[in-house]
Amino acid sequence: MRLYASATSPFVRKVDVVLHETGLFGKVERILSGGTPVDPGNLPLALNPLGKIPVLARDDGPALYDSRVICRYLDSVANAGLYPAAPRLWDALTLEATADGILEAAVLMVYESRIRPEEKRHEPWVEGQWSKIARALEAVEARWMSQLQGPLDIGQIAMGCALDYLDFRHGPRDWRAARPLLADWAGSFSQRPSMLATVPVA
Repeated sequence: MRLYASATSPFVRKVDVVLHETGLFGKVERILSGGTPVDPGNLPLALNPLGKIPVLARDDGPALYDSRVICRYLDSVANAGLYPAAPRLWDALTLEATADGILEAAVLMVYESRIRPEEKRHEPWVEGQWSKIARALEAVEARWMSQLQGPLDIGQIAMGCALDYLDFRHGPRDWRAARPLLADWAGSFSQRPSMLATVPVA
């Protein structure tokens, strides 16, 4: 298998954490790729027409994308149990979707400052993205802490990567300030070997 990846993508990091947790990390070749919506760079467009990473190329079938599909495939290959049986499965998948939504909004904020010319940036749009993130964090603090404290699953991995990315790219906004339960959990989860092994480097 070949993973098309970048050093700082939080979606790639989610896959990397799953690779470590499943024992598959050393069995996947890594191919560094990168680009943006306005400049695809060396993104594997032939494998993923959406022009996004991560992409997992397989010898026995078409390439897989996005991170949710790849993570579930890797869990199936390793029989690792990161996707619990229903009804807990639906909670894990919803938590993963919440984390991915946080990441999507956070990445769009980065694109606005790095790709769009300064005179065309729209601050209310940026703050609208942060409002999505803030609402999601408040919901997790209020409703999802028991899920985060349970046996390791894909929801926890996704949320751990999302919170670390907020620190990495949006640290001055201090998401922890009003969310002590989630902040404590994130501090503990970030010390897992799989998280320490995948810390992004700017």
